[in-house]
Amino acid sequence: MAETSSIRASLPKALSLDLRKLLAFGAGVGIQITANDLEIAAARVRPSRIQVLGRLTIENYASRPAAEWGAEYARFLKSNGLQHVSATVLLPRREVIARPVSLPGVATGDMENAIRFDLDSMHPYGDQEICWGWAPLSKGAALVGVARKSVIDHYVGLFAEAGINVASLTFSAAAIHAAIRLNGHQEGRGFVALSRTLSGSIEVYGESAARPVFSAEFDLAPQRATTLALAELRLPPDTAPEQLEEVLPKPAVNPIENDLARNALPYATALAGACPRLAPSVNVLPREYRKLNSRAMLIPSIALAAIVVLLVGGFWVYSLYADRKYLGALQAEIAKIQPRAERASRLDRQFDHAQAQVKLLDQYRGQTRADLDTLNEITKLLPSPIWTHDLDLQRDTVRMSGEAEQTAGLVKILDSSSLFENTAVDSENQNQRGSGELFQIHTSRRKR
Repeated sequence: MAETSSIRASLPKALSLDLRKLLAFGAGVGIQITANDLEIAAARVRPSRIQVLGRLTIENYASRPAAEWGAEYARFLKSNGLQHVSATVLLPRREVIARPVSLPGVATGDMENAIRFDLDSMHPYGDQEICWGWAPLSKGAALVGVARKSVIDHYVGLFAEAGINVASLTFSAAAIHAAIRLNGHQEGRGFVALSRTLSGSIEVYGESAARPVFSAEFDLAPQRATTLALAELRLPPDTAPEQLEEVLPKPAVNPIENDLARNALPYATALAGACPRLAPSVNVLPREYRKLNSRAMLIPSIALAAIVVLLVGGFWVYSLYADRKYLGALQAEIAKIQPRAERASRLDRQFDHAQAQVKLLDQYRGQTRADLDTLNEITKLLPSPIWTHDLDLQRDTVRMSGEAEQTAGLVKILDSSSLFENTAVDSENQNQRGSGELFQIHTSRRKR
């Protein structure tokens, strides 16, 4: 029966960089298992800085009594004041199968079941018992690690015999991915980072929009390893590689013996173990074997969180108080100015009324002149022998009846004037008592 474990972030992915730095509080010990030695780094993480407390190499651990090198490790922890801290162990690459999987549309709470359903296709171990773990990546993806249970049992027994408390067994891709998140790393930035391992090979780690995590080890020249990594990540071929220590959070204090350019993995592992809730890493160690850090180390984090909550609450309460005080002062000023504002409004209405009356008087005064001009224009346009016996002068139209030699010509004559438009004949009849025609026409007065 397979043992499974899962890690979930207890803080939102969209956590702001400032708040992420404020909550970065913890200590971690990273142990990298190499062919013959154990490479160990201890780090303390605080909101203001990261400090590497020490570096230790336990040589030929496999051929020495576990109690012997366990005591050496205990002295190292004691010298750095980290007796309460459980280790995060980086398994050899050959012992872990790492798989980034895409789960579009699957909620984080349902990812474990989705991964479990497809787990058999992610490893080559067949019917052998396995231990596995996962951690969420960006855009509905997850990083899955699978190891044989026999391997896990071997290392659990080895470290237990040495008296070393282990909180997590992880692998390089998961440790690096978690460590760089302490920087507030922006998702989607494509890059390739290189480092040289103790054996002389090239450790390559990269991220891109096409592939959220890529990790490999090459016995090739750095340029060739970079080319292969860029092809896997689908990044432009001219993308310049970075050094792994450049993408990891930069320590403010680093002992001279801790050469990050030579081997950055123990440091990255220590960071992954220092703030597991802030930057979760894949843990393939079954839950019943995990030795968690002392709860006492959570007291500073809890105190800091309480202070943050109190500060936020204080700012919120003060904001409400300040808003109410400002609103009261504003309403008092409004009450003082209200009578003057109402008086000004009355004066505006009186002014508008007077202005309308003046305009109306001007219209009446001008209307008489306009009517006289209209009569004068009609007299000029309709000379003898044309005559009218009825003239109805209105504001917009003029209607007239009379006699002319030819009615049709009157339309053109009136429309040619600047005072009239749209002239039309209402009726035209032959005069029975003489020559000419009797007409009734109307025309519109142009706006002046």
